[in-house]
Amino acid sequence: MSIRNFEALFRPRSIALVGASNAPHSVGSVVAGNLLSGGFDGPVMLVNPHERTIAGRPVCNRLDALPERPDLAVVATPARTVPGIVGELAAMGCRAAVVISAGLGEIGESGKSLRQEMLDRARPHLMRIVGPNCIGLISTASGINASFSHLMPAKGEIALVSQSGAIATAILDWAAARNIGFSHVVSLGDMSDADFGDMLDFLSNDRETRAILLYVENVTFAKKFMSAARVASRAKPVLVIKSGRSAQGARAAQSHTGAMAGSDFVYDAAFRRAGILRVAALEDLFEAAATLSTGIRIGGEKLAILTNGGGAGVLAVDWLEALGGHLAELTAPTRERLDAVLPPTWSHGNPVDIIGDATPERYRTALEILIADRAADAVLVINCPTAVADNMAAAQAVIEVAKARPRFPVLANWLGGVTAGPVRAELAQHRIPSFESPEDAVRAFTHLVEYRRNQAQLMETPTAGVMIPAEDVEAANRIIDAAAGEGRTTLSEWEAKEILRLFGVPTVPTFFVRSPEEAARKFAAIGGPGVLKIVSPEITHKSDVGGVRLDIESSGAMLDAANEMIAAVGRARPGAGIAGFTVQPMVRRNGAHELIAGIARDPTFGPVVLFGRGGKEAEIVGDRVVGLPPLNSALARQMVERTAIARLLHGFRDVPPVDMEQLTDTLVRLSELAVLLPRVRELDINPLAADEKGVVALDARIAIEAAADGHPEAGAQPAIRPYPREWECRIAIRDDVEYLLRPIRPEDEAALAEMVMACDSEDLRLRFMGPMKAFPHQTAARFTQIDYDREMALIAVAPHSGYGEGPIFGVVRIVADPENEAAEFAVLVRSDMKGRGLGYKLMSAILDYARVKGLSRVYGEILRENVGMLRLARDLGFAPEPTTDFSDVAHVSLDLAK
Repeated sequence: MSIRNFEALFRPRSIALVGASNAPHSVGSVVAGNLLSGGFDGPVMLVNPHERTIAGRPVCNRLDALPERPDLAVVATPARTVPGIVGELAAMGCRAAVVISAGLGEIGESGKSLRQEMLDRARPHLMRIVGPNCIGLISTASGINASFSHLMPAKGEIALVSQSGAIATAILDWAAARNIGFSHVVSLGDMSDADFGDMLDFLSNDRETRAILLYVENVTFAKKFMSAARVASRAKPVLVIKSGRSAQGARAAQSHTGAMAGSDFVYDAAFRRAGILRVAALEDLFEAAATLSTGIRIGGEKLAILTNGGGAGVLAVDWLEALGGHLAELTAPTRERLDAVLPPTWSHGNPVDIIGDATPERYRTALEILIADRAADAVLVINCPTAVADNMAAAQAVIEVAKARPRFPVLANWLGGVTAGPVRAELAQHRIPSFESPEDAVRAFTHLVEYRRNQAQLMETPTAGVMIPAEDVEAANRIIDAAAGEGRTTLSEWEAKEILRLFGVPTVPTFFVRSPEEAARKFAAIGGPGVLKIVSPEITHKSDVGGVRLDIESSGAMLDAANEMIAAVGRARPGAGIAGFTVQPMVRRNGAHELIAGIARDPTFGPVVLFGRGGKEAEIVGDRVVGLPPLNSALARQMVERTAIARLLHGFRDVPPVDMEQLTDTLVRLSELAVLLPRVRELDINPLAADEKGVVALDARIAIEAAADGHPEAGAQPAIRPYPREWECRIAIRDDVEYLLRPIRPEDEAALAEMVMACDSEDLRLRFMGPMKAFPHQTAARFTQIDYDREMALIAVAPHSGYGEGPIFGVVRIVADPENEAAEFAVLVRSDMKGRGLGYKLMSAILDYARVKGLSRVYGEILRENVGMLRLARDLGFAPEPTTDFSDVAHVSLDLAK
């Protein structure tokens, strides 16, 4: 996770183009022309061994003849020359290169690919590389057009990062026709070095960028991508369009779960978890970006429509309904106020049709009334051109009202072409999103709604977390080890259910027997009607081959069923080995829903948890969702709500709702299993019966990795770092009272808020460097829902407290930079706990963590009047940093490398 030397990519002091050319229409010629005409105010140096001048500029024949060291190099030369050129540039001190050349997949003289040779020569000098096989890079703020794009975009506040150069130029062309500008445009190409994660890290802090657009074909480093995307999406809107939605991308798998967890579903889950808004088409991408980049946000999901044309209003309502939106219901006082100012023939409802002869004043008054109505969360203003009204004057009235209420979302749709174009441009100048059709405007509103939902879900507070005892994890691993030791990659049903039981997933008592006679004897032990299932490592879907019998009423019937099953399986799957049978009680849950839940491993994002409608038709119906572990109760509930069957699970007619708490708890426990048992390749619970009494796993199957070295294969590691339980420990302070020191979790939000508000106001002022009168949900969520890859917070709680249980006595945190070199610390001890040595223990623990993480420096800012904190920092070895100002803040740092 590094953005080292990215300043040289986007804000270089000098640029060299290696491979500049006079040949018409060549890449070297086009890039040279673009660089020279882009407006860059630093030196642009051209390099070509065979030319003296290009475009009237002198040309250097060798890199060592350059008049100065370039910050940024653009390389457009034959592939076999690239490693040598990059190596020479890096040795000169050039900090970044855009490699446009293609064909670096070929094998070079060293036996490595040319791409790898290039990287090997760049990395010792920390040179950053965009490409190869890309169209280049554009930064309008710096006047850089280091690309062979056919046009230079206008300045704007949207950044575009595309894996495909062709898509990037198509987007630029599309945007130019609509007067949409860009801050930066990056074609990543083969992503040999700089990738989506790096770009998101840079752009999240870029002041010239208000929204980020991504065109993604594939993600290479999932952990880095997820960490960077989560940071970026909290700072500004991030929108993505991804190719490959078709089922052809789904990998082949043995189980229901694996077959249903296609890669596009996993990307969907990853984008949602990161807070990224995914759209389906390029038009959607720009509608959403144009709207979100204005900074407007909505507080709810209800839309009011103001129009001078009834037909246009009806079209807008049709699209709103088709897209799942909600029309605001005008309140009685609002209708009365509109009655008082509008003609008697107005629509008397929403859409508010103010009639075709609507004057600018009528627009102004009606819009003011709608904004004042709390039933509406946004207003879409539509104008149809007429000869009796000035549409520009109407727009000016809308602009004035919107300016007076800048925090209220107003969208505009001025219909038409010749007369509407200038009006839409005027609206855009005043940061009012404007669209060509009611459909486009409504779709933009639904993007606002989806973005709001994404952000709200990111901040949702979960209930108490799940704790899996270490001894149960060890017992589950012993089952896996035993199976792998026998050369098996599939666990028996009994073994699978035993692992589920160890992780707290409700299961049916299941007994393994080896013969029909033993099955008959076991019938007495289950005490009622039973179920018989075949056990064969070669048979996945047992019911397809006659390997499941239900409602067996006696031991004799059990014996007959077992013998018949052997014959049926022999006919359906000749040669399949039969290890025996499982016998279990017949669970009668009349009216229970058949669900599916499980785990699969994605080659990019690692383990995923799947949930949906189950039964034999699970794959046919296709009602399922995927989530990335680790899950908490809030994330699990969001997964359930995204399925079609969720409406049935909430109850209907005389069918009561299912026990949603136990259902979501089961998904959270499966998430823990996916993280703690990385050798579980696939897990399949189908059916998972659910009703008002709870859930129970009626059938289960687990496939495991049997890697020769005993380690899980690729895809085993989660894309999001799970809770680091290895940092849980007991500490004792001066009064010999013992505390549990552990990493903070999302479930700790309420306890953290209670701790903060229990502190003295003066202690809070010293910690937060200003008055702290409240600790709202959004702040508390941000402090508890942390990315363990980039930050850590340790809390001190009572020794036997569960996850999410308070009180919290103290908290310390560090936040690392993207390079993982330095981190800033902060610490707070509850006021009544001060003076007992807890702060010292917390700081010592977080410094130990920083050393293990490989950080080289920890630093902090402390108010000079905070004498106690300055003394603690000094005792821990922190040194004051020299400052040139006379501020009230002292800067201290600790060199961990010493």
